[in-house]
Amino acid sequence: MLEKEKLQLIEYGNKLFDTHLTKGTGGNLSVCDRNLGLVAITPSGISFHEIQPEDIVVLDLDGKVVEGKRVPSSEWEMHLNLYRTRDFNAVIHAHTMWSTVLACLRQELPPTHYMIAVAGKTVRVADYATYGTHELAMNAAKAMEGNRAVILANHGILAGAQDLLNAFNIIDEIEYCAEIYCKARAIGKPVVLPESEMDLMLEKFKTYGQKKSVRK
Repeated sequence: MLEKEKLQLIEYGNKLFDTHLTKGTGGNLSVCDRNLGLVAITPSGISFHEIQPEDIVVLDLDGKVVEGKRVPSSEWEMHLNLYRTRDFNAVIHAHTMWSTVLACLRQELPPTHYMIAVAGKTVRVADYATYGTHELAMNAAKAMEGNRAVILANHGILAGAQDLLNAFNIIDEIEYCAEIYCKARAIGKPVVLPESEMDLMLEKFKTYGQKKSVRK
């Protein structure tokens, strides 16, 4: 089931690792097929370079395993909750370095760089909860309302989009902005862009800022 989606999850899981956006087994990815009402999600505790198509688990939107012998990611509820409440078709969670620095400080990422608009006017921090819990899934969705990314307190980053290409792009751009922000703070006080400018960026990014998937 969802053979194409399984290959995409492996591809982007490897990209997360190869571009140093996560380490080891940290993070998870999923894709939702709205027509079938099914979600393909990476398994728990397997390094991204070791995952095979048969290791990917297929769930329905209630969390029931439809196909697969592996244990799904411990964050499966966090993914499914976003599919039930948002129009995302792909979700990525990663343990990126600089976003996680902010997560450990429990500080949001303000709009000090216009590229933050790929996710929203700012990237908020969700209240802390233990990984893999219902509480974390609820906290993440609440803090992510109206945005396409959220920082998970003392944990990492979560992003959603219409496909894996754009979800990966959000993770990548926000990590870049987080690194710039943290380094700028080490020198002085970063200048925050005004809300009017971020409104303009959100409007411009409806076309210019969205990557187009070439996949059929």
